Amino acid sequence: MSLLLGIIYVAFISLGLPDALLGAAWPIMRGELGVAVSFAGILSMIISAGTIISSLYSDALTKNLGTGKVTAASVALTAAALWGFSMARSFPVLCLIALPYGLGAGAVDAALNNYVAIHYKARHMSWLHCFWGVGASLGPYIMGACLMGGLSWNSGYRVVSLLQVGLTAVLFATLSKWKETGGRQGEGGVAEERKSLRVRDLLKLPGAKPALASFFCYCALEQTAGLWAASYMVLERGVSPEEAAKWASLFYLGITAGRFLCGFITLKLSDQAMVRLGQGIAFGGILLLMLPFGQSLTGIGLVMVGIGCAPVYPALLHETPVNFGADKSQAIMGMQMACAYVGTMAMPPLFGLLSGMTGIWLYPWYLVVIVVIMTVMVESLNKICVQRGGEGL
Repeated sequence: MSLLLGIIYVAFISLGLPDALLGAAWPIMRGELGVAVSFAGILSMIISAGTIISSLYSDALTKNLGTGKVTAASVALTAAALWGFSMARSFPVLCLIALPYGLGAGAVDAALNNYVAIHYKARHMSWLHCFWGVGASLGPYIMGACLMGGLSWNSGYRVVSLLQVGLTAVLFATLSKWKETGGRQGEGGVAEERKSLRVRDLLKLPGAKPALASFFCYCALEQTAGLWAASYMVLERGVSPEEAAKWASLFYLGITAGRFLCGFITLKLSDQAMVRLGQGIAFGGILLLMLPFGQSLTGIGLVMVGIGCAPVYPALLHETPVNFGADKSQAIMGMQMACAYVGTMAMPPLFGLLSGMTGIWLYPWYLVVIVVIMTVMVESLNKICVQRGGEGL
């Protein structure tokens, strides 16, 4: 494995590290800050808004600076924002810092995913997103270790910030490596020849709208399933809160372990087959959630949904240059990331609103509607790509 690819793997761990910090620290944070539990949603929405903005501008940034510099600068911005969180003593200050927190994440996410999609095989996309899961698991562990060691939540943010600072130094020291060519296609010819595209130009591309809808639906599925899993098992299936929390954690373990295994399966199956396999497994898991056959079967269904989610996102990302051309892939990648974050930000709260009016029993039905819409959108994209001579997903 090349030095650059190793750096990219570490960068994906870094991407995951901050993602679950807020949830892990919030029970302590909100008490010290003197705010309600629901205020975590405000911070989360500000972070998501920053991520959406930087995703949309990732094409112009990458064209002007290159993937390496965008990645290094974004990680540096994230490190600074995390340090700012560690120094904050009031909720309004956290709200101000949350915007650069999100801005740092969006550009690097879009830039790295596009770089890997162009340069490396599908197995690396799956394994890289598995490494993101490792980072997302390590973040709460670091926070928990600080709290159990008698330190404040600020210390947890400070430790993660210092880790990001270390990665920033490595990224700036290895900027020349990003000019190497290899894998599916070299960066040099693509990045210099491609044109910047406006949002309305991107939306006119054949297949763009179903592709964007697919990303919206995927993240809506993953985030809604994960956020409300424990509540569904406790309130609808009578599972104890402790047991429900274990099953909910296994949902994320299913995604992480599934992506590790999918890296090997991609040696035999195409991206199109991987997406269909994942959608089928997720659909089967949701059906188990609907059936009143006991608590264990409900838990197995939840894990199946996680395993089903595993191949979908990496495969959708990996086929972006094939579906839209390498010269347009960075622009459309940024749009896809933005739509994914909108799905993350909008759909879980919408379920909370609807379930408040109808009941938590709506959970699997809400998920199945998302999976069906996503399947229709993906197949629509496949059809359009085949008609214009592409491979499709």
